Amino acid sequence: MRDHRHGENASAAHPDVSHPDVWTGRATNRVQWLLALVGAACMALGIELAVDSAWTSGTAPLIMAVVGCIAAGLLVLFGTLAFVHVALRVDEDHLEVRCGHIGLPRRRIPLSHVAGATYTSHVTPRHWGGWGYRWRPEKGTAVVVRQGEGVVLELWDGHTFTITVDDAEAAVQVIKARLRPGKPGAPAH
Repeated sequence: MRDHRHGENASAAHPDVSHPDVWTGRATNRVQWLLALVGAACMALGIELAVDSAWTSGTAPLIMAVVGCIAAGLLVLFGTLAFVHVALRVDEDHLEVRCGHIGLPRRRIPLSHVAGATYTSHVTPRHWGGWGYRWRPEKGTAVVVRQGEGVVLELWDGHTFTITVDDAEAAVQVIKARLRPGKPGAPAH
């Protein structure tokens, strides 16, 4: 799904046009909504058990079943809703990644900390160990909400940060256009 309203990425379609002051993009995974429904169903089961139960095995097992269903439901529901989509925002000085509807987790990276940006056509949850905010010592950090194109940032500290986002090529162009040569703190040329 592409979400570039109001000509925010006009420079990608027309290379002669300068880059916008703020570039925004996002990626969405609709499959996560199905997992969120499973979480809601678990919560509903827990509430149903608590309200209208013909449980005959005693109070302790009933309480454990209710608490277990509601806790599992909440974890699945909020865990999946946090990664239904990711939003990427690039302004003159920073790159900001926000996940889900409330924007958490969030990461803000000064462009002065970015050594380079690369387009990748194939990011998969399988390579990162699943959906979400991921870390692998040999690969770096990533926000993966779906399979497909993404941006790989090479940071000056030697780490990488990968983000799945639609129109990743345009994002890379905008980021590269705003990078300053040399390490942070080095004199400008």
